[in-house]
Parts: sequence; structure tokens; C-alpha cells
Amino acid sequence: MKHLSKMKSILFALAVLLQGIGALGQQKNENIYHKGWIDLNKNGKEDIYENPNEPVEKRVQNLLSQMNLTEKACQLTTLYGYHAVLKDPLPTPEWKNEIWSNGIANIDEQLTGWRNDLEYALPYSKHAKEINEIQQFFIQDTRLGIPVDFTNEGIAGLKAAKATSFPREIGQGCTFDKELIHAIGVVEGTEAKALGFTNVYAPEMDVASDARWGRVESCYSSSPYLNGQLGDAMVEGMQSQGIAATLKHFAVYSIPIGGRDGGVRTHPMVAPREMREMYLEPFREVFETAHPLGVMASYNDYDGIPVIASKWFMDTLLRKTYGFKGYVVSDSRAVEYVWEKHHVAPDYEDAIRQVLEAGLNVRTDFTKATDYINPLIDAVKKGKIPMSVINERVAEVLSVKFRLGLFDHPYVKDPMAADTIVHNAANRALSLCAAEESIVLLKNDTLSGDEKGLLPLNPSKIKTVAVIGPNAKEIKSMRSGYGPADFDIVTTYQGIKDALPDANVLYAEGVPHVDPHFPESDVENFPLSEEEKNTIDSAVNIAKKSDVVVMVLGDNSQTVGESHSRVSLDLPGHQTELLQAVAATGKPIVLVLINGRPLSINWAAQHIPAIVDAWYPGETTGTAIANVLFGKYNPGGKLAQPFPKSAGQEILTFPYDPGDEGSGRARVQGFLYPFGYGLSYTAFKYADLKVTPSDSKVGQDIHVSFTVTNTGKVKGEAVPQLYTHQETSDVITYVKKLRGFTRITLEPGETKTVNFTITPRDLSIYDRDMKFKEESGIFGKYTAEVGSSSEDILLKQGFEVK
Repeated sequence: MKHLSKMKSILFALAVLLQGIGALGQQKNENIYHKGWIDLNKNGKEDIYENPNEPVEKRVQNLLSQMNLTEKACQLTTLYGYHAVLKDPLPTPEWKNEIWSNGIANIDEQLTGWRNDLEYALPYSKHAKEINEIQQFFIQDTRLGIPVDFTNEGIAGLKAAKATSFPREIGQGCTFDKELIHAIGVVEGTEAKALGFTNVYAPEMDVASDARWGRVESCYSSSPYLNGQLGDAMVEGMQSQGIAATLKHFAVYSIPIGGRDGGVRTHPMVAPREMREMYLEPFREVFETAHPLGVMASYNDYDGIPVIASKWFMDTLLRKTYGFKGYVVSDSRAVEYVWEKHHVAPDYEDAIRQVLEAGLNVRTDFTKATDYINPLIDAVKKGKIPMSVINERVAEVLSVKFRLGLFDHPYVKDPMAADTIVHNAANRALSLCAAEESIVLLKNDTLSGDEKGLLPLNPSKIKTVAVIGPNAKEIKSMRSGYGPADFDIVTTYQGIKDALPDANVLYAEGVPHVDPHFPESDVENFPLSEEEKNTIDSAVNIAKKSDVVVMVLGDNSQTVGESHSRVSLDLPGHQTELLQAVAATGKPIVLVLINGRPLSINWAAQHIPAIVDAWYPGETTGTAIANVLFGKYNPGGKLAQPFPKSAGQEILTFPYDPGDEGSGRARVQGFLYPFGYGLSYTAFKYADLKVTPSDSKVGQDIHVSFTVTNTGKVKGEAVPQLYTHQETSDVITYVKKLRGFTRITLEPGETKTVNFTITPRDLSIYDRDMKFKEESGIFGKYTAEVGSSSEDILLKQGFEVK
């Protein structure tokens, strides 16, 4: 008993002593903050890496010289956030025993509101304070005080609870509005910084050439030019706010083989020239112009070599050719796939060696950080991975953190400001503007006895309206997993109801998005069930009682999105049957599509008088749609990806080679709606085309000007588009290429002059020797084509490069 009592006394004394040491340590850590610098390594002096006035390269090398192998390995790893991998929302005493007590490259998706963590995500100021608390752990409680980079998604607005929601990228692409996209980038960057996120995984620069692909919704366009221009605007907007933008997904990622996805997407069948001109071009443009600080390496291969393990992609092309100076993260499980899926490594350690030597910086996956760190350390100790490679990869990560200012200003400066910054009135107004601009009017026929199209509807003449379809009141699918969480959505039904306060607004779902046999029903016809017949009858009955019917059809999270490629482009489930049944009533019908990919709506295009494509507009969905339907806003959106008539035509896209236009007696030809297409409630006249000089020299810019006049009776937004056509070329090239676009607002009768510049790069191609150069001489004859779509060309003029 004496011994036990003595042991208790010793343990008690030791606990008091340790408590005191902890308090001293905490006190010491709190005293690391000095005027103009932070004593990150707690040694009482200002080291080079702690001095804000020293060059970044010098600071990186000084810090690198003080790091041990474990600390370096930790800077090459992502820690996924709370309820993904991290078990704690905030630092605990146990964190000092975890691997990240040696630091970590980044923490991804921490407290976003998506994973049962809403209590930590709101209010905004609380979130900012929590991020500061986590950052404080890395500054004060790790040996070298290396700050963490807080990463997050941002395809449709920042992935954070009740952040401002914007249209998904395909909708943003349909705006053809660089100024708008830049403004969205500024908002995302501002909200990210206010909440404590320092790196946003956006924009997605993949070219959406195949409409069957599930992630068309999160791509700007099928046009590499439009992609690159909007990508520049987004990155410049985000990074102007002091955060990093990380492009997705490098490279040749957006090609689902035969409409399949997931495990099959390992060998995109793309020739080298097409790969460069189509799939790499947007990345090149953004890397060389906007200089993003991050890029995500994709998990597919190219020509038998995993991209993430390819030195040509990750170093020769990315860093040496494109001049990328940021750090590369892996798409989830991309490193593991080198071994598990591609089978080009005998074991995991060799897979790690391959990706690090190729140029990967930070491994990202939904598993413990030690799953990567431990084998990495073992491989270095065994001599499999040279320390020089580790140092180079770590230096690239640290360089970004220094350039972001994290070593000098690691905390959110004013957490309370987040409450007035995130989702404020100005941001919400921009969200509505983006939603309206993204909407494309596909068809607007006149009805018998009318002089104008069915749209816009006259609210004063509508006593009863039927709003029918599975997307009329849809909420769940309107939230993207790569955008804000838990935000309020104005449904289409609610938007129409708000716009018609004195009318009777009826509702019926009609049929769900998919039938019980989906996706098998994409290839086989299944009869309507008795329940479906009854719900369609209910929809027909309310249509008969109405002056006009708004059908709200399209996709949901079961039919489009990541790993949701389809083999059909028809309306999923029995939505077409619903549409046909309602149309049989003879009532005027407006079809509103809410969708994430082009759809082959052939029957609707022939039989429904008015069709509006709204894509996924974001939080103001119903308001934006109602504003278009009732004429409060005149739609001006243009298709950023063409609509094929059938999935059997795929891949049929824009731009296209001459052979893609081929004829045949047994094939359906052409687009249902071409690239750049979109109607308006007014009309525009194009005139006075001037192309100067008409005969230029290699290396000289070509200037194109023309006028656009609103010849209608209402204000409208025109989207003039400039295309170039090359008569003869050294190698087969695209029939025409988008080389300029803008969005202008014109009052009735107003005329504006539009100016574009065609640069030597715009006229360059990869010749037979794969040299990128401007064509001239016998290959130097071009036509400048100006129009309202790729097929509606209104002005033409030839020019020559000698």
C-alpha cells in the first residue's frame, strides 16, 4: 500500500510537472509572434525562412535544410477533413501523437458542411475561427511551424455551407461572358479567403467532347478555345484574392470509352495531334496566361503510361513547356492506380517512386496519410527514391505556401468579417445574373394566330398554369458535390409561383426522373407501370385545366455527374412519354430542361413550340427561369457544346475535322442544335465587316471589326462569334475554329462596333513534324467568319498570311 501510495504521489507530481511544462510550452509558442515575422521553429532568432524580406527560393532552401525525412514526407501528403479521414473537427491533445504533428501539405474539405459537420461550418465567422485554431496547431505545435494549405472544391461556387452557389461549369460556359466568369472567380476567392480556405480546386479545364460523359456538367465547353478563355478569367479572378487555383484534371481525362466510366477510363483513344490541339490546349492557355498555382493530375493513362507517372506530362510538358510553377496534387487514388489498376509497378513503393520522379508533389486519397507516408519513407531509406527527388518535390510545395503568404500571415485576419462577405447581397445578385446568362433559348415558335413566339409569356393573360415534371420541385440534385452545401434553392415551381402571385399554379410530378429499370431502360423499352400511368393521367388532368403548361424535365444525380456516363442521350426514364401525353392535350407547352449534358430531344424539337435549356443554374434556379419565361430577362445564352441527334453519333462535337461531316445513306447527319446556338426575344443585324490587313506577314496580328445592331423592339444581349477557316493546311485541321467572342447588351435600335484580334498563335497548328507554327504561303489562305453560331455565319471575308 505504501508503494502504491508513493507511486500515486509520483504520478501526481509528474502530472503537475508535465502540466507546467505544457503551460510553459504553450506560453513559449504564444511568444513566437514578433513584429514583421514569426519564430516558426521556436529557436529565439529570425531564420532566413522566417524573414519576409528574403527571396522565396532562399527561404525554401533554408527551411528545407532544417527538415527531417518525416517532415518532408508529410509535405507530400493530403489529410482529408473531418468525417472523411480526419476524426476530429478541431485539434486535440492526441494530435501531437499523430503523423501530422510533423506538418502536412494540405487539409482538404475541412468542415465544409457536406459531411455531418454543419455545426462547425456555420456561422461563417465560426468556421473562420476554427480554421485559425487548426492553423495555430501547425504554427505553434509542430517543430518547424510549417503552415497548412487548406484546400477545397469550387466548380459551382465554393464547397462550403451556404456559400454563394453559381451555375455548374457547362452553364457558365453558355454565358460566353469572360467578365462574368472573372467576377465569379473573385467571389469564390473572396469567400474562400474569408472562411480560411487557401486553395480552390477549380476550374475544371477538361474538354467535354462526348455528351455521354457524366462530368460534362462540370466542364465549360467542347471548344478548347472557349475553355481556355473562360479558364483564364476564372483563375485570374480567384487568385486576385490571394488564394491558389488548382486546375482539374491534367490530362486527357474527359473521354469515356463508349459512354462507360470509372474503371474503364484508363486508355483514352486520342491521337497525339488531337490530344495537343483539343485536350491539352485549354491547360496550355491557362498555365501560360493566368499562372495557376496548382494542378490536379488525373488517374487515366495515355498510350499505355499513367499520366501521373509520366515524366513527359508531369515535367517536360507541364513545367518545362507550359512554365507551371505551382504544386501538383493527385486525383483521388491516382497514385495507387499505378500499381492496383494500371499494373505498371510491381508494388506500391515503386508506384510512389514513379510518380515522384515524374513530378507529382502531393498524394491525395480518402485513406490515412500514413498509408502513403510510411511506404514513402521506407522507399527512401531503402535507396529506391533519391533524396534529391524528395527535396525537389517538397521545395515546390513550400514555394507555393511562401507565395501565398502563409508563413507570414497564416491566419484569417478578421474572422468576423466572414459573416458580411460570404453570400452577401452582391454575391447573390451575381449568382442570379450568372443563372440568367447561362439559360439558352433553343426554340420559340409562334402559335396559330400569334405574330410572335410563344415566349415570353404574358403574366396578365395567365389565370392557371400547370408546372409538371420531376425537376419542377427538385432540390437534392441541384446541389453539386463540388459546390456549396445546404444552400437554399428557389425551385422552378416556386419561381413561377412568385412570378404569378394572382394566378392558380398547379403542380404534378408526372413521372420520376428514372424508371425502375434504369439504366437498362436506356437500351430497352419497358412498358409504363400502372403507377406511372396513373401519375401521367394526373399530370394530363391538370394540364387540361391550364392556360399554359411548363414542363420541367431532364437530369438528376442518378443520371449525370461523376461516374454517371450514359449510353443514351434521350430524356431518362419515361419523361418523353410524359411529355407526349401532356402535348396531346393541345395546350401551349414550354419545355424547360434542367440538365447536365446535351440531350437528344428530337421529338420535343419537332412538336413542342418553346424549349429552354437552363442547365443547373444554382441557388436562383426558379427565379432565373421565371424571369426568362415571363420576359423580365431576355435570354442570350449560347450552346457551349452542341446537341447531337443521337448518342449513336458520338463523338460528334465542335470543333470537328472535315471527315466528321461525312455523309451516308444509313446515318443521321448533323447536329440537333449546333455549337454557339441560342435564340433571343429580339433580332440582331451584323454588318460592316473589316479584316485588316487582308494580306499580312507571319507573326502579324489580324484585326477584325464589324457592327451589331438590335433591330427588334426589346433590349437584348448578343454573342457575336468569330471563327477562322483555313482553306489548305499542311495536315488535316478543324473545319473552323472559334477565335473570338464577346457578350454585348443592346437597346432597341442601338448599334455597337465589335473588335477582335486574330493572333499568330490562333493561326498556328502542329505540322507533320509536330512543330507548332503559323501557316503561311500556300497554306496561308483563311476566311474570317462572323455569326451568331458556328453554323449561322452572317459575315465572311478572306485574308492571307504570306
